[in-house]
Formats: sequence, structure tokens, C-alpha cells
Amino acid sequence: MTSFICPLCQASFNRQDKTQVCENNHHFDIAKEGYLNLLPVQSKSSKNPGDNKEMMSARRAFLNTGGYLALAEKVAQTTQHYLTNVEQASVLDLGCGEGYYTALISQQVSSHHICGLDISKVAIRYAAKRYKNIDFCVASAYQIPLADESIDLITRIYAPSKAEELMRVIKKNGYLITVTPAPRHLYQLREVIYEQVEAHLQENEAINGFTKIEQINLNYELIIEQEQQLKDLINMTPFAWKFTQEKLALLLTQSNWKIECDFNIEVFQKN
Repeated sequence: MTSFICPLCQASFNRQDKTQVCENNHHFDIAKEGYLNLLPVQSKSSKNPGDNKEMMSARRAFLNTGGYLALAEKVAQTTQHYLTNVEQASVLDLGCGEGYYTALISQQVSSHHICGLDISKVAIRYAAKRYKNIDFCVASAYQIPLADESIDLITRIYAPSKAEELMRVIKKNGYLITVTPAPRHLYQLREVIYEQVEAHLQENEAINGFTKIEQINLNYELIIEQEQQLKDLINMTPFAWKFTQEKLALLLTQSNWKIECDFNIEVFQKN
């Protein structure tokens, strides 16, 4: 397993058969798929925190069509660029979901050690079952079970986190790559929902303790010809709650759809 640490006392683990045990005798079983569940019961906000099954199924189906492949490839290439001069780097995909982006990053930087973390047990189970060469754990992005200054680079794609935890985990001069929606992202869906569409931010402020060193805008038009792909795109986003039956029916009267994909990819370096 990777250098995950005990979420209860922050001590390192020693593996005993199919269990990770820390020096304070806290036990965490390794699931048959290979992942660790390091989310203590007291840290859960609900029985099954994270995205629900419907949202995850829709996201998995949509990503498998290649709709966001350009984003995944750009993040992977950017990761490789900033690790060019780093030997045996440790990379964390924070809020990794089912591991789609994590896998492409791993392929791009195969000589480095990659791990993924998400609060959703269902998503991590799927990721660990599919991508055997990556270490995954169930945990909160607000309480990352990794030692201080143990990570060279974190990718954070649409995932919330706490600046203090990023500062703690990333090494000095290490990197954080974030992805957020840019102004025109999924504009054609939003204009069906809202009478007045509010643009997303063009860029984000630097995180406390970090300096922004690169801003990348990735914009492309996604042509969707299958109704199911469009439904999956909608259902993997918060827009699923906004679409009434009437608005969805209006959208589905079209035979194909041209949807703008617009992303901010920002690179920050720890001071």
C-alpha cells in the first residue's frame, strides 16, 4: 500500500496479512478490491457520503464516451510537465471519484507513485477494482490521511478541499493543479435552465500559502448525437436537480446538441 497514515492518530501503518495496523493498534482492513477505508464513522456526514449512485453511474457512462477526454489528457500532460525534474514523485488525485482522471495521469507519469482519495466508498470500490496499479482510499479531503509534506503534486478536479490541508500535505515547492468551470462551461445547458445565465469565474484567487504560476483555459465544442449521452452529462452535474420535465423535453426535441466545454486549469506552487 501507499504511505496512507492512520486517520485516528496519524501514525504510520504496518501491514499484517490483509489489515493495516498502526503503532497504536488501530486496525483498518484492506478491501478485496485493494483499497483502504480510512473514513472514521465520526467523520461521516451521512451513511453514504459523496455522490449518489445515480450521479456516479451517469458520470461513468459519460466519461466512457470520451466527452472529457481532452480535459483528462491536458491535466495528465500538465502533471508530467511539472514533475519533469522530480524523481519518484508522489501524486495524489484528490476527490478522484471512479478514477477516470487518476488513470490517465498514472499512464502519463508511470514512473511516479499515484494514489487517489474520495469520500465515496462506491466510487473508490469501482476505481480500485478497475485500476490495480493505483492506491486508493476512502477518506475526506478535509482530513487527508497522509503525512506532512509527503506529496509532490496534488490534482484537484472539481473537488472541494481545505487550504490548510493542502499546505500540510504538499512538499515545499510542490504543486497543486486545480480544475474549475470557466465562464462558458456547459452554457447551452444553463441557458435552458436559467432566464439569466451567470458566468463562472474566469480565474480563481491563489490559495493561501501558494503562488499561481500558470493559468490554462481549455475550451472546445462537444457534439452530442446520442440522447443518452446528453442525459448522462446532465445527470452527472447539479443541473439534474434544475431540469424540470418540461425543460428536459424541450431540450430533447433537438436531434443533436453542441455543448461548450470550458475549463480553468490552474497551477499553484507551494511557497
